[in-house]
Amino acid sequence: MLSRIQELAAKLSPRLIEIRRHIHSHPELSGQEHQTSAFVAGVLSSSGLHVQEGVGQTGVLGELKGSGEDGRILAIRTDMDALPIHERTGLDFSSRCQGIMHACGHDVHTTVGLGTAMVLSEIAQDLPGKVRFLFQPAEEIAQGASWMVDAGAMKDVSAVLGVHVFPSIPAGSIGLRYGALTAAADDLEIIIIGESGHGARPHEAIDAIWIASQVITTLQQAISRTQNPLRPVVLSIGQINGGRAPNIIADQVRLCGTVRSLHPETRTNLPNWIEQIVSSVCQSYGAKYQVNYRPGVPSVQNDYGLTQIFQSAAEEAWGSDRVQVLPEPSLGAEDFSVYLEHAPGSMFRLGVGFKDRNINYPLHHPQFEVDESAIFTGVVTMAYSAYKFWSAS
Repeated sequence: MLSRIQELAAKLSPRLIEIRRHIHSHPELSGQEHQTSAFVAGVLSSSGLHVQEGVGQTGVLGELKGSGEDGRILAIRTDMDALPIHERTGLDFSSRCQGIMHACGHDVHTTVGLGTAMVLSEIAQDLPGKVRFLFQPAEEIAQGASWMVDAGAMKDVSAVLGVHVFPSIPAGSIGLRYGALTAAADDLEIIIIGESGHGARPHEAIDAIWIASQVITTLQQAISRTQNPLRPVVLSIGQINGGRAPNIIADQVRLCGTVRSLHPETRTNLPNWIEQIVSSVCQSYGAKYQVNYRPGVPSVQNDYGLTQIFQSAAEEAWGSDRVQVLPEPSLGAEDFSVYLEHAPGSMFRLGVGFKDRNINYPLHHPQFEVDESAIFTGVVTMAYSAYKFWSAS
């Protein structure tokens, strides 16, 4: 079956590159993927899948029924949204939308998902159960997966597979990770409430800006001395707002940031830990405070058995020298983790780096590019893994 899948994917490769370039040229922001969704639905319908549009606002479901009696459903998830970044690649098929770019590879993800659907539709008679393709919106704002789940996309799903491009791995190679793949990412807001005063008489006021600076410094120092270094925590303050004029001591400052962690137990304790530190600093200087900690997406924890299927399929297809077991997780976040609250799953890293370049720009960079030969690698790996799912379970 592997050779058949490779043959089908090779035949489709020129068309898939056209698809990827079309999607890349017409990026759409999170929740606005109307044209992309319509395009995806058209491709799926032409391949004989049962298609449902408007799932989770702008998402698309495509279902392929195998010929067997296995009642399980295998889901394959890809995301479709782009980023508010002005493209600077100079490609002939660069973004035609000012200030919007597929800088995270979702155009490749969507293409791999479509290619996998097209390949599996040709061998549906050899699939014992159903394959449900989830083309998800709004991953970049970490909401699309929840929208899809709320719309019933994971109903009766037994397992879910995913893919994400990885520019630090050369095209033609696959990266795998057992266990934690990405971090949980939570939102943090801290409001420091002081008392206003004249800039010439700071002792008569409670300086919210200065106290906020003490809060930031103390939080960063405390991470290194109160958190287990083997269970990393990254707290980043990305916004500071406060003050009314240069000569007026600010009475209020708002800090906004993210908190990232890998271990569920650590994550559970972080809200109280942060509030204790903020409280201690503010009490020392007579200020009041508010801490608003909003849980975001959890960590992607790859299922061991499904990751084994990916590894087995990739090694059979490409050889063990082109399959890397990644030693470290990423502290980036991925709302693929939301699906894992409803079924076991695994996501692999698709190498898209150019072997002959000194620089492969990272994700979210305006000059981010991919080696398009990776699309063939991704389609074969995903399609063969889906085929092997039925025999391995």
